[in-house]
Amino acid sequence: MPKQKTHKGTAKRFRRTGSGKLVRRQSGRGHLKLAKGKESYRRLDGTTDVAKADAPRINRLLGGN
Repeated sequence: MPKQKTHKGTAKRFRRTGSGKLVRRQSGRGHLKLAKGKESYRRLDGTTDVAKADAPRINRLLGGN
């Protein structure tokens, strides 16, 4: 039986923390920066947890159980 491969597009967008949670980058920071306010742009800084409903699918794409 062949090994399951990691979905590379998913691996670039999500990562697992030490406790096993999934985190992602905030959306809306790529371009059109001037149209957003300074505060809203700052609020999109950093990472956030993946939604509970999406976690099983992303786990499977990352090669987890």
